[in-house]
Amino acid sequence: MEQHHKVHNPAIVLTHLHQSSHLNTLPFSHPRCCYLSLDGNPVEDKFNIATMKAGIPKTLRMLDVCSPPRRKRPRKELNEGKQTGSLPSSEIMEQEIWKEFPEDLLEAVIAKLPVSTFFRFRSVCRKWNSLLTSPSFSKHCTQVAPSRPWFYTITHENVNTGAIYDPSMKKWRYPTSASLPPKVILLPAASAGGLICFLDIGHRYFYVCNPLTHSWKELPSRSVKVWSQVAVGMIQNGNSDSGDYKILWVGRDGEYEIYDSMKNSWARPGNLSSVVRLPLSLNFRSQTVSMGPRVCFLRCDPEGIMSYDMVTGVWKEYLIPNPPNSTDHHLAKCGGRILLVGLLTKNAATCVCIWELQKLMLLWKEVDRMPNEQCLEFYGK
Repeated sequence: MEQHHKVHNPAIVLTHLHQSSHLNTLPFSHPRCCYLSLDGNPVEDKFNIATMKAGIPKTLRMLDVCSPPRRKRPRKELNEGKQTGSLPSSEIMEQEIWKEFPEDLLEAVIAKLPVSTFFRFRSVCRKWNSLLTSPSFSKHCTQVAPSRPWFYTITHENVNTGAIYDPSMKKWRYPTSASLPPKVILLPAASAGGLICFLDIGHRYFYVCNPLTHSWKELPSRSVKVWSQVAVGMIQNGNSDSGDYKILWVGRDGEYEIYDSMKNSWARPGNLSSVVRLPLSLNFRSQTVSMGPRVCFLRCDPEGIMSYDMVTGVWKEYLIPNPPNSTDHHLAKCGGRILLVGLLTKNAATCVCIWELQKLMLLWKEVDRMPNEQCLEFYGK
């Protein structure tokens, strides 16, 4: 859902799922050194470099005249050695050494792996599989700088089966089993901290799901019985280490409630500010975006953005006209910027455009658009 998720035409929702950084950030990459063999070919040593005592190293002392010269192995013998799969004794991991590897250091290393790699490593043993629910491992993960988010998507034909796009690997990933309650049609509504908030098609029940661990929970019933369409926002609650979150829903008539995961209950802080025009004409097709404690909604009439601060409890409204000749608008965010994604039709041609909000002038400025050849492929005349 920021997109990322989260995901819409033809997908319904795009949701950002944050993940760990890459393996190249590991703190213990082995230094490498290169020696020159007697036959003139460099031989690379991939092991740690040890400090040597003062004096002439034995490897550089003159060879004994009685020692036979080193013989260069034929290529056939080298290939036969590779086929047998045998490793030199110096390259075999010593079990007595590695079994004493500090547990906290191991968790810190695994936390730096890409999410997809970690889930493959879970099958190594029960101990590694249990890391998924380990509080100490979760803490290590929060200390790793987030990399590019994932996008959770659904299609209109099968809303209960999602697919996840990993932009770093440019791969689609598919959950191995359903992670939501069966026989209930649910639509992703918001996301934060790798969690996705789902709302049933009747706008009555809320669910929060982790699509990677296939865990989910049903939220308590709302105190306000509003079955009309609602807009939903979600933020992380304070320190991201805690894993707590808040969810906001707001209806057309201005009713709204906030769910706090720490209290496991809904609360109604008050009424909408007088600066917000009622009834609310929100773009319910667009996902909301969160900027720190603020949740932003896209308005249709009048055109603009409405925001709510989860900390101060203040509503604000900004009148911002949509770009000319544009339709199908969706809010997005990137690097602290608020973006608008939509279709631009001009001279009988249609393409996807991205506009950035100019906060001082309250105008949308075009910053990118789909290449012409792709525009013709997707939205030809």
